[in-house]
Amino acid sequence: MTMAHPDVFHVATDHQQARAAAERLFAAVQQQLHALLPATAEVLHVGATAVPGCLTKGDLDIVVRVERKDFQAVEAALAARFARNPGSIGTDEFAAFEDEDRTPHLGIQLTAKGGEWDVFHRFVDALRADPDLVKSYNALKMAHDGQTMERYRAAKDAFVADALLHAPAKPSG
Repeated sequence: MTMAHPDVFHVATDHQQARAAAERLFAAVQQQLHALLPATAEVLHVGATAVPGCLTKGDLDIVVRVERKDFQAVEAALAARFARNPGSIGTDEFAAFEDEDRTPHLGIQLTAKGGEWDVFHRFVDALRADPDLVKSYNALKMAHDGQTMERYRAAKDAFVADALLHAPAKPSG
């Protein structure tokens, strides 16, 4: 089996299989994470594999939402167990980790509740609530299949920003 070039975006060929694999990994990782997180933390499956009917590249994205006062300690605990995502930013309210050895590829985003980057769950909620938004997101993914990850991510970032701008506001936990 040949590995796809990491700098090129591709949608998975079997989205149901990719979603099922992501759900299995999420269940296992969720248990592992709850063992090291404060009781107030939330561990949520986010990303395309969390949304029925959404095309995916086949990875698993998890967001860990914590109180601001717990952010540094949780960030250190995650850094001791997972590699930092070198392609992501890091702030005092956001950190990204990954595990390339997991199948599917695992990405973990740590956010402080109510912080600037505490939006991953809101985007998934918006997708789950609006089948037309999912269709538009799928069209974006198909239009970028085979293109550079940089180009895909730029289009995705603009799409997510617009979706969040128009999504109903929910109080953050």
